[in-house]
Amino acid sequence: MELNNQTTEKIQKNFLEEIIENDLSSGHISAVRTRFPPEPNGYLHIGHAKSICINFGLAKKYGGTTNLRFDDTNPVKEDTEYVDSIKEDIKWLGFSWAEEHYASDYFEQLYLWACELIKKGLAYVDDQTPEQIRLNRGTVQTPGVNSAFRDRSVEENLTLFEQMRQGKFKDGEKTLRAKIDMAHPNMNMRDPIMYRIIHTSHHRTGDKWCIYPMYDYAHGESDSIENITHSICTLEFDIHRPLYDWFIQSLGIYPSHQYEFARLNITNTVMSKRKLLQLVKEGYVSGWDDPRMPTICGLRRRGYTPESIRMFCEDIGVAKRDNLIDYSRLENALRDDLNKRADRVMAVLNPVKLIIDNYPENTSEQLDAVNNPEDASKGMRKISFSKTLYIERDDFMEDAPKKYFRLTPGNEVRLRYAYVVRCTGCEKDEQGNVTAVHCTYDSLTRGGNTPDGRKIKGTIHWVDADNCLDATVNVFDRLFITEKPDETEEGKTFLDNLNPNSLTVLNGCKVETSLSQAKVQDKFQFERMGYFSVDDSSTQEHLVFNRTVTLKDSWAKQK
Repeated sequence: MELNNQTTEKIQKNFLEEIIENDLSSGHISAVRTRFPPEPNGYLHIGHAKSICINFGLAKKYGGTTNLRFDDTNPVKEDTEYVDSIKEDIKWLGFSWAEEHYASDYFEQLYLWACELIKKGLAYVDDQTPEQIRLNRGTVQTPGVNSAFRDRSVEENLTLFEQMRQGKFKDGEKTLRAKIDMAHPNMNMRDPIMYRIIHTSHHRTGDKWCIYPMYDYAHGESDSIENITHSICTLEFDIHRPLYDWFIQSLGIYPSHQYEFARLNITNTVMSKRKLLQLVKEGYVSGWDDPRMPTICGLRRRGYTPESIRMFCEDIGVAKRDNLIDYSRLENALRDDLNKRADRVMAVLNPVKLIIDNYPENTSEQLDAVNNPEDASKGMRKISFSKTLYIERDDFMEDAPKKYFRLTPGNEVRLRYAYVVRCTGCEKDEQGNVTAVHCTYDSLTRGGNTPDGRKIKGTIHWVDADNCLDATVNVFDRLFITEKPDETEEGKTFLDNLNPNSLTVLNGCKVETSLSQAKVQDKFQFERMGYFSVDDSSTQEHLVFNRTVTLKDSWAKQK
């Protein structure tokens, strides 16, 4: 039995855990140090959440630490707004970092190391334009062409590089390149650019610098400075690993090492920061925190919990090959979490009046309702009941099919927590629209019981028309109508796959008065309707709810 348990434990370990355990047991490292290194050029999305969970989770599991480091090497795209949002998102997900660093903290050291590579004959200043450099790199089938400036002397390169730093050249006029091999089969090793000139103020260093290191140069060295033992990144960086190692080995500094895992791809959305920014800037969504966005702040506003996102990341695991995860798996993790924590309430999103003809006039009563059947500690609440109620318009059909078990003339249904009622008919306006449904109630069935044992197949929810609140409800659907929005026909873009019905705003909804004290981000299950969260724009005078997720996966049926 013990052997089986050990075998099961081994099978459950992912490849990163196996690597770390081997490094620890062999004495290769004494402690685990990871880092989460976002570039502050946008808001984090669900893909970053997976990386956060992996980096922080592995360090925690093995008693190590995780640094937060901002790779702020491109002042054109970066902003303090993004720095603040990233820190907020990480904290909301439930993680805390050991140390906070910025690549810009290391600009002076990176510059000195670049000078050291020049002195070793491993870097040179190139006068070629970016376009010329691109053309001369060659292709996968053909080798690149050496720059005419590749054999400059060490002295000339040091002088020019210092002049680049002093701002004596224009943007793009010169670059510093590593001298490796223009015929290398890995295109990233063909004399990659280390520094470029950008005369733009930096969000932290201001105008102190006008030369900025490239990601491939700064990243490994920053890891080394921080003594990162396991530099964990997504699979697209695997071809960058040889260059990562080359810089570290050439400088003889702490040997951080890079490991890659499969990035998170989810159906019916995009994960490119550039495309997400385009959605925001061109007004296809209301902002980075639009509840339809895959950003962490968007998911938070929609009503997702940090526990559900961590549960989702754990469920999909750590793989070596890219795959496409169905959006429903994220929603299922949320349902599992909200089912335990969300209080139940009743809300009518498309109301029509239900008049109980034989209920006493000017009378109301207080009924007991369960707050959460999954958590007895939540107790009970009182809900008001009177002669006139609101029900969902879809819960009445004048001419219903055979297996319709809701309100139709002559049929009985159970009003949730209340009584059994029998439908007697309806009222209509001049256009034939139903304006009110009529019924009678059985006073002996309070609480939904039937003393005579008769079976009632249908149960519907309601709110008291004389004692309820108005609310607006935002109903969200997938942002894109196709599973792979990036895959488009010739002449089209991912924007052509946007779902025109991704947002429906329902005004005039009716909700229980118990929601009068609901605060932003409070979460509820609207019985029979789904899980809902109080939107950031909500006030006590004007309640606004977001449908976070349906009770069941309705999207699967549509497909």
